[in-house]
Amino acid sequence: MAVVAIKPYIGNVRDKVENFHGNALLYIGWEDHLFFCSPYAFAFPPSLIFGTLLTDILPDTYGVHPDWSKIDWSQAQWFKSGQAWVPDASKSLAENGLKHKDVLRFRTPGLTGIKGSFS
Repeated sequence: MAVVAIKPYIGNVRDKVENFHGNALLYIGWEDHLFFCSPYAFAFPPSLIFGTLLTDILPDTYGVHPDWSKIDWSQAQWFKSGQAWVPDASKSLAENGLKHKDVLRFRTPGLTGIKGSFS
């Protein structure tokens, strides 16, 4: 159900890009793995190479899940703000068109949580 504000927001918005010292918030979630209840929020420099997410950052976040070691990244399906999307691992976040407060989700075909339970 959509939420509609009945009054304009009054206050200091604290998650503006200007407040992140050159970094941008990026939300990343793993589809079909409710072991992680929601996407994680990260603050990254726009110059970060996308492949670094796969090799250095996401393993520290999602690597505790037994499915992690089974991922075939060539088969992973990516979604950017709900739309199918294909990242280029050799390019930066900015070069991949990612900006402040974008939401990324990835699905790993054939992997649906612990014993197929979506957890």
